[in-house]
Amino acid sequence: MKEYQQAAFVGVRTVFYRIAMIAAKGILVVFAGTLEMRGFSVATAWSATFFLLAAMLFAFFLYHLFVLPFPEADRPVSRNRSRSLSAEFMRGFSLFFRRKDIVAVLAFFLLYRFAEAQLVKMVAPFLLDPRARGGLGLTTVEVGIVYGTVGAIALMAGGLVGGYAISRKGLKYWLWIMVCAMHVPDAIFIYLSQARPENLLLINLAVAIEQFGYGFGFTAYTLVMIMVSEGEYKTVHYAIGTGFMALGMMIPAMASGWIQEQLGYPHFFLWILLSTIPGFIVAALIRIDPAFGKGK
Repeated sequence: MKEYQQAAFVGVRTVFYRIAMIAAKGILVVFAGTLEMRGFSVATAWSATFFLLAAMLFAFFLYHLFVLPFPEADRPVSRNRSRSLSAEFMRGFSLFFRRKDIVAVLAFFLLYRFAEAQLVKMVAPFLLDPRARGGLGLTTVEVGIVYGTVGAIALMAGGLVGGYAISRKGLKYWLWIMVCAMHVPDAIFIYLSQARPENLLLINLAVAIEQFGYGFGFTAYTLVMIMVSEGEYKTVHYAIGTGFMALGMMIPAMASGWIQEQLGYPHFFLWILLSTIPGFIVAALIRIDPAFGKGK
């Protein structure tokens, strides 16, 4: 299957993931906050919210199972009967790590989102923390609107625009623009942490710009994963790439709370800006065919 066709199917799944994320981080947070304001306990409000979220995810599961289209190439590969299942599995696994550019690929998977992995865990606490502690002092409902709804919609829009842009010019043409779009807007939080504006519209706009850039820049990451997965074991290699993507988010995020406590919000967001440097370095290591990702 051609790269742009693969990207299209990934894009459909991504849209549903982002819709679920908007519901989870936005609408449902607003719902929980509203229940709290109406007198329900925090435990009851969030229990009802999670039950509602579970019902939504079950509905998405049914849609994926019975309605969502799948590529024609999505069928079992022919297996060499002379090899055992374990040998076949290990072959698919080992082929991924025998790539000539494996060091650059793993560095990209682990470090491209090094800054964003730390930032994403501290945005909600920053918005919620009282101004005496350096935060913006927003309510649960306001955070649900700012970060979970407006920000998530901007994130989804950035991803859709990024996919369309790559289909027109290819990944190589857009790579550095996407790298900058993903990392440079992180500086917005330096302004928010130092100016600490009270205007909710301004806060919404700032978060939307950063999230749009993140969505636009993350499209490059997705296409690199597709590019690396090309070959006999597409699904296995894409799954390995997804695992390293999760690892690249988990490890930096584990330390983000501690770093923020040591530095405070203004200096923490300065650290985030410095943390974008590895993302630029690993992007320079990836070699991309100029035609990769172009649609027809």
